[in-house]
Amino acid sequence: MTEGSVLSGAVEITEHLWISMPDGIRLAARLWLPRSAYQTPMPALLEYIPYRKTDMVRARDERNQPFFAEHGYACLRVDMRGSGDSEGQMDDMYSALELADARDVITWIADQPWCNGRVGMFGTSWGGTASLQANVDAPDALKAVIAVCATHDRYEDDIHHMGGCLLTDSIEWGATLPAILGSPPTPNAGDDWRAQWEERLSALTFPLETWVREEARGAYWQHGSVTHQAEGLTRPVLAIGGWSDRYSNSVMSLVSARPDLVWGVVGPWGHQYPDHGRPGPAIGFQQLALAWWDAWLKELPSGPLDWPRFRVWLAEFDLPADQIERRNGRWVQSGPPESHIGDETWHLSDDGLVSTPPSRGDWDVPSDLCVGRASGDTGYFGRQGGEPLDQRDDDALSLTFDTPPLEDDRILFGSAVVILQLKAIPKGQLALRLNDVAPDGTSARVIWTVHNLAFDETYDEAIRADGTESREVRLSFPTKAYRWQKGHRLRLSISSSYWPIVWPSSDLSEPSIVAGALRLPVFQEAPADLTHDFPPPLDLPRQKKHHIIASPKLLRFERTDTGSARVSGWHQPYTEVFHVETEAAYGFETRAKHRIAPQDPLSATSTMEHRAVYRRPDGTAEVRCTVSVHSDGGFFQLNGHLVAEWEGQPVAERRWDRSVPRKC
Repeated sequence: MTEGSVLSGAVEITEHLWISMPDGIRLAARLWLPRSAYQTPMPALLEYIPYRKTDMVRARDERNQPFFAEHGYACLRVDMRGSGDSEGQMDDMYSALELADARDVITWIADQPWCNGRVGMFGTSWGGTASLQANVDAPDALKAVIAVCATHDRYEDDIHHMGGCLLTDSIEWGATLPAILGSPPTPNAGDDWRAQWEERLSALTFPLETWVREEARGAYWQHGSVTHQAEGLTRPVLAIGGWSDRYSNSVMSLVSARPDLVWGVVGPWGHQYPDHGRPGPAIGFQQLALAWWDAWLKELPSGPLDWPRFRVWLAEFDLPADQIERRNGRWVQSGPPESHIGDETWHLSDDGLVSTPPSRGDWDVPSDLCVGRASGDTGYFGRQGGEPLDQRDDDALSLTFDTPPLEDDRILFGSAVVILQLKAIPKGQLALRLNDVAPDGTSARVIWTVHNLAFDETYDEAIRADGTESREVRLSFPTKAYRWQKGHRLRLSISSSYWPIVWPSSDLSEPSIVAGALRLPVFQEAPADLTHDFPPPLDLPRQKKHHIIASPKLLRFERTDTGSARVSGWHQPYTEVFHVETEAAYGFETRAKHRIAPQDPLSATSTMEHRAVYRRPDGTAEVRCTVSVHSDGGFFQLNGHLVAEWEGQPVAERRWDRSVPRKC
C-alpha cells in the first residue's frame, strides 16, 4: 500500500502523491484505486483543476471519484501547477504550460502498473474546458472525455467578454482567482509549505489586467478555444450544460460542429454538476458518466453510441423569481440540432413583430443606464437566488417589438439571429433580449445578447466609422431550446446598455434603426420525448465525510443613494464546509457592488470582494482580495488589493494599480 493511503471497502485512497513534470515541477494528486488494479490493470479517470483537492472542492470530489472507483476505475484529482499543493506558479488561465502539463499527466497515468493504458478525462467549468483542450490531437492514452459547463470559445462564451463588451463577471473572477492561487499549500506539500506559500504570494499575478486589455478577439482568446480547432478533436465527447449557465452555448455548438464525435445534454440548471442541478430537475450524473466510461474505456458491446445525439430540457414559461426550484418544461431528444429545423422570420414594424416585411421605419434605441435592473446577479453562473426577474421594468425603458398573441406554440431550437439596419452609427452598444410575455403581461427573459458597435461582427478589430454611414448589424443569440405557448407573445427588447452585467460604452448614444428582422430556428414538428429517462440523482457519498456549517442562498440588493446614483449588488453569505477526515474546514464569501449615475456611463464602478478561510489543525489562514474597476473615456482603471494572513497575522499584501487603454 502507498504511504499515506487508507482503505475504504474495495478502494485504496491515497491522500497525496506527486506527479513529476518534465521540467521537475511536481503536481499534487489524490488517488482512488480499486485494490483489484494490483492484479488486473484497469482504465483511469482524470480530473485536472486548480481548485485545491485537499479542501476547496473535496466534498464535491467525494460524489464522483469514489463512485467511479467502486465501479472499476482508477481515479485521480490533480491540482494544476501553482494551485493547491502543487508546485510552481500559475500566471493566467489556460497557458501553454497548463495544456502541456495535462498531456504529461495523462501519459504518466497510462504508464502506471495499475492502469491498462486507457484514460478518460472529465470536469466541470475549468476542468471541462481542460478536457476539451486535451482532446485536440489527443495523446494516445486519452480515449474519451466528459465536459460539463465548459467553454469552447474563450472570448465569446466564457466569463470575460460577450459581443465585444466587457462583462462584470470578469471583474468578479479577477478578485476570486488571485484569492484561490494565493491560498496556502497544506502540510502535504512538505515541511516548507509556509516558504512555498510566501514564494507563491510574491509571484502572484493580476490576470484581470490581461483580460481587460484584450478587448478584441485575437490570438490570446483563440488559444485554448476548441471552436477554432473543432476538426482537431479526436476522441468522443459527452458535453453537458445548463440553460441557467451561458456556458451551455458550447454544447449545441459542439454537437453541430462534430456530430460524429460529440453527444450533448443540456438541462435547466446552472454552473454545476447535474446531480446537484438547480433549478431542477437534476439528473444522475454519476450513472450517466459511468455508462459513458464503460462504453469507451471498457469496450463493452453496447453503450452511448445508441444514445440520441442531443438530449435537452425544452424550457417554457416560468413565473420570474430570484430562485426557482424546478423549471417548467420537459426532456426531448433529437439528432444534431439542425435536424428538423426551419427558419421563421419576424420583421420589425410600428405594429411590433410582423410576418410581412414593412416599409422602412425609424426607431431610436433609448439610452437609459437603468436597463438591467431585472437582469439577475450574473450573466453566467445561474446562482441560487440570482435568477432574472420580471422584465417589464427593463422593457419599459427599452425599444420593444411584440408579436400578436401566438396562434400556435413556437419552439426555438438553436441560435436566434437579429439583423438590424442602422443609420448614423456612433460608438455604443446594443443589448437585445428575447422575452416570453404571458397573457397577464408578465415578461420572462428567455435569452439575451449584446454587441459593441465599435467592432465588426468578427470582433477582430475596431471599425473606423464617423457616425454618419448606415450599416447592417447581425447579432446571434446563444443557443436555446424554448417553447412559447399558444396565447403568449414573443418580445424583442432592444436597449443601448445592460448594466450591471455589461460594462457601459463611454458613448451613451441612441442608435437609430430603419429596418430589422428576427430569424428563429424552430421545430417544424413537435420534438420527440426521451426514449429512456435519465437516471435519478444519487445522494453521494453514502457516508458523508463533511459537514456544511452554512449554505445560504445569494442575496441581492438595489438602492438609490442621495446623489441619485444607482447602487446595486449581491452578497453570497459566508459558507463553510468541515471535512471530517482532515479535521479542516474551508469557508468563503463574495460581495459585489455596482454604482452608476443616470446618464453618465463614465461614473460606472464595480467592486468585488472575495474572502476565503482555511481552518486546519495547525492553524487558520485567511485570504481576502478586493478588485475595483472604473473608466474614463480612454482608460480602464483597475485596482486590486490582496491580503493573506496566518493565525490573524499578516503574511503578505499585494496591490495592483493598472491603467489599461480602452480601445472601444
